[in-house]
Amino acid sequence: MLSKLPNNLPPHLSLKFVKIYSNSGDLSRARQLFNKIPQPDLRTWTVLVTAYTRHGFPKEAINLYNDFRKRNIRPDKLLLLSVAKACGTSHDLIKAKEVHEDAITFGCRSDLLLGNALIDMYGKCGCFTGARTVFDYLQIKDVISWTSICCCYMHCGLNREALVSFREMGLHGVRPNSVTVSSILPACSELKYLISGREIHGFIVKNRIVDNVFVSSALVDMYASCLSIREAQLIFDDMSQRDTVCWNVIITAYFSNREWETALGLFVRMRNEGVKLNLTSWNSVIGGCTQNGRTTEAFHILYQMQNSGFKPNQITITSILPSCTNSESLRGGKEIHGYIFRHLFINDLTAMTALVFMYAKCGELEHSCKVFDKMPEKDSVAWNTMIIANSMHGNGEEAMKLFHKMLDSRVKPNAVTFTAVLSGCSHARLVEEGLSVFGSMTQVHSIEPDSDHYSCMVDVLSRSGRLEEAYNLIRKMPINPSASAWGALLGGCRVYKNVELGKIAARRLFEIEPENPGNYVLLSNILVSAKLWGEASEARTLMRDKGIVKNPGCSWVQVRNRVYTFVVGDKSYEQSDEISRFLDDMVEKMKVEGYLPVTEFVLKDVDDEEKEDVLCNHSEKLAVAFGILNLKGEATVRVFKNLRICGDCHSFIKFMTKVVGLQIVVRDSLRFHHFRDGICSCRDFW
Repeated sequence: MLSKLPNNLPPHLSLKFVKIYSNSGDLSRARQLFNKIPQPDLRTWTVLVTAYTRHGFPKEAINLYNDFRKRNIRPDKLLLLSVAKACGTSHDLIKAKEVHEDAITFGCRSDLLLGNALIDMYGKCGCFTGARTVFDYLQIKDVISWTSICCCYMHCGLNREALVSFREMGLHGVRPNSVTVSSILPACSELKYLISGREIHGFIVKNRIVDNVFVSSALVDMYASCLSIREAQLIFDDMSQRDTVCWNVIITAYFSNREWETALGLFVRMRNEGVKLNLTSWNSVIGGCTQNGRTTEAFHILYQMQNSGFKPNQITITSILPSCTNSESLRGGKEIHGYIFRHLFINDLTAMTALVFMYAKCGELEHSCKVFDKMPEKDSVAWNTMIIANSMHGNGEEAMKLFHKMLDSRVKPNAVTFTAVLSGCSHARLVEEGLSVFGSMTQVHSIEPDSDHYSCMVDVLSRSGRLEEAYNLIRKMPINPSASAWGALLGGCRVYKNVELGKIAARRLFEIEPENPGNYVLLSNILVSAKLWGEASEARTLMRDKGIVKNPGCSWVQVRNRVYTFVVGDKSYEQSDEISRFLDDMVEKMKVEGYLPVTEFVLKDVDDEEKEDVLCNHSEKLAVAFGILNLKGEATVRVFKNLRICGDCHSFIKFMTKVVGLQIVVRDSLRFHHFRDGICSCRDFW
């Protein structure tokens, strides 16, 4: 036993035993024996520092080196090499600079082996200037030197500089090896430099290093990132052996190329061929399904993952949560929230931010606020998400408060922040506040407004009825007005029945996005409201002649973990007759409360009674009725619609909440509407 070893072992025996324990991984005994040595020599210090670094304890290695320096012993290049690796592993830039200074002080800075280690150390610490200083001082540079400086630039996000160094490497007569090319190809992937990637591919083929699995995987990723999916597939098919990483790369490539069926087919093939899956494999497929709108498949893969013995991590959580958002699956989102809490992911900023957004998109703003308030730290993305959440729910005042809290917290706002705040101002008609925030972008925060910010500002003015100001802002914009800006003006013209400005906005929209059916429909609505039936018919005819078809409106509601979708006049459900009777009964009760059908939203020149019948068949009314009839004790009905809610449905649902005494939440294409006791959160402006 170590405790029985004498304290006065000869130096060579002490070194021998320290080596034995270090090599076996028993670092506690190695340290215990080391501490018994009165004056450890340089070799013994080096052995233990190296052992700490090799076995994944870089901080202990650095601390031991600090103790070494206090004894004023002169380090050699081997000890500096070990501690440099420890600094790189722990990303300790301060200590890294001290080690570099020691290398200079003790005359080791020109040593090639140590110099390469220092370049690598600075690269891992994200300090390209330090790496370049070491690199430039080296009198002799080998392939490792050049590869290390290229990797350093890439680690620091300087992919162009990495490619420049790669070319300089060839000009200096140093031949890249497999590590070099597999390391530099990701720079082409990031920059989408297909031509450069093909040049490197040519070098790989010419020098016969294509059989290297890391090189082949990098080539697959490069071609896939540059949207050359067929070339990526050819490389993949020609590989003599494929590791898990390569499979993950090609599957992710197909998901990114919107070919989700091919990606899932490859995943099945991967499993059938007995390839060992890792957590990245599962996360790639779950994330890919989510990105492609395949919510059911994403959850199915998640269940398979868990049944295979893999535990979801933070990446899994942030990959699957958007599926709950896309499908408005509040129940699924709550289950994931529980998993986050049980597995102590509450300190993970990305997962918690995704949870905030999920609750907001599912209509539960109060839950979003609770999650946000419990976050121990909040970055700009978290603040932006909470501001966006309040904006989409029409809480402009709260969005403004959050913006000022963000500034007080010394978190720097970015372009997304101002888009979110201005959006909140538009929904809440906070005109002066919006103008103030817009002006502060350049004057206070040195952020130049882009087309999104100008569009939001046009929306702020248009929604408040200041249409001429909105039009003047569009004309004075320093950039070309976007479709969003003209669309905001057109929407304001619909609300305030300004036919002439509406025509101007519509004409510009027909030029910018001639295939968008919403613009033709909106102009037609404006003309119908003004009883200009002939011009309204011309707008519809123009739309028909161009072969443009209006997106069919649909609404959906989730009942007991199943989503039910309705279209206008839908009679496909068993409860259709019951829904019709319920709505007829509601109309009679609501008329007693003062409800009058808003027939101007029926774009047909027919009598009022027929218009009322058409209105009763709108998809959102059918979905709300179905939700109420199948409520089973819940206090809130949540309905989602792919288009803007029409004026009559908005009025109808307001009165319905007064009659049935429930809260109804409707999310249309623009925002959330919270209906309660005959009042809507949008204050009848959307």
